[in-house]
Amino acid sequence: MTATTRPAPDGGAAQRVPCPAAPDGTAARTVASPAADGTAAQTVPSPAADGTDRAPGAPADAAGAGARRRWWRRRGAAVTGCSVLLAVSVAGHGLLPGLPGRLSSLAETLLPWSAPAVPVLVTAALLRRARVAAVVALVLPAVAWLTAFGGALADKTSPGGDLTLVSHNVNQANPDPAGTVRSLLAAGADVLALEELSPATAPAYEQALAEAYPYHFYEGTVGLWSVHPLSDARAVPIMPWTRAMRATVDAPGGPLAVYVAHLPSVRVGLGGFTAGARDEALGVLAAEVRAEPARRVVLLGDLNGSTDDRALRPLTDRLVSAQAAAGAGFGFTWPARLPVVRIDQILLGGVRAASAWTLPATASDHLPVAARIHLAPDPAH
Repeated sequence: MTATTRPAPDGGAAQRVPCPAAPDGTAARTVASPAADGTAAQTVPSPAADGTDRAPGAPADAAGAGARRRWWRRRGAAVTGCSVLLAVSVAGHGLLPGLPGRLSSLAETLLPWSAPAVPVLVTAALLRRARVAAVVALVLPAVAWLTAFGGALADKTSPGGDLTLVSHNVNQANPDPAGTVRSLLAAGADVLALEELSPATAPAYEQALAEAYPYHFYEGTVGLWSVHPLSDARAVPIMPWTRAMRATVDAPGGPLAVYVAHLPSVRVGLGGFTAGARDEALGVLAAEVRAEPARRVVLLGDLNGSTDDRALRPLTDRLVSAQAAAGAGFGFTWPARLPVVRIDQILLGGVRAASAWTLPATASDHLPVAARIHLAPDPAH
C-alpha cells in the first residue's frame, strides 16, 4: 500500500491518505481530486483494469486493441487465401503441376466433393467476423465449382437414339449372378459389356444371356453380348492376363468398333495413389484406340478413374463421355451402396449420345451404366 498527501481542510499541514495497491499488488496510480474547500487537489487511487498504472484509453491500450484487430485480420486473410487456393484448384485443376505419388489423379477424382468446403470456409470467416473474407469464401469457390461442374448438374438427356449400350462390373464374388442377369435384361440393351467375369461365373452368364443375345464373345475377365452380329473379336493385351477385348458390331448404318476394358485397381497408400499399373495398361489401351481404323468407336468398362483424372487424358482427348454429354448429374457408380465417384464409363467416338444414366443396383459393388446413342451412317461404309 502507498500513501498520498493532501492539504488539511483548514489550510494547515497536509495529511497523508493511504492508497490501496492495485489488485495485482502493483503500485496504484493516482488522479487529481479537488479538496473539500476547493483549495488543493487530493489524489485517490484508481487502479487500471489490467492492474497497470495506465489510464483507460491510454496509447498502450490502443496498441493492444490494434494488435487484436490485426490478429483478427490475419485470421480473415487465412480464410481468404484458402478460398482463392480452392477456387484455383477447382477451376484450373488441369493446369496445375502433378503432385508426387500421383496424388493429382486422386484429387481430381474426388474434385466434385470440394463443394462442401465452401460452407466450411464461410462459417470460419463469420466466426472471425471477417465479412469480406466470408464473401470471398462464398463467391470465388462457388463460381469456380459451378464453372467446372455446373454443366454436370443439368439434365442433358434427349429422346431418340438408335442403340442402347450397357456396361457392368458384375464383381467376381457376386453372390447372385442370376439376379444380376435379370436386372440387366430389363434394361433392354442392344450391346452389353461385362467386366470381372471369372472361370466359375462366365459360363453362367453365357447361358443366362444366350436367349436375348445370340452373339457374344468373352475371354479372361471381360465379355460382350450383342443382338447384332459380331466379327473380328479378339483380346487386347493390356496386361499379362486378359482384361480387355475388341469386337466389331454390325450395327445399323455400318460397323461399330466396341472395346471392353477393366483397368487395374488403384489404392491409396503410404507411397501415394498407387495408379501406376492402371496408367500403364491405359496407355496400351489408348494406343489401340488411336490405331482403330473404324470411324465409330465405343469404349465400355471399369476404368478405375473418373474422366476428370488427368491420367485418363490419352482416352478422353479422343473419346467423349456419354454421361458428360447426355447425362443428368454426376452418375456416380462406386461403391454401389453409396456412390461417390464414377469409375465405370461409356466413352464415344464418331457417334453421339442421346442419353446416359445409371441402372439400379445389383449384387455387385458397382452400379451398371447405360447410354442411348445416335448412329449416323458411317461415311466409310
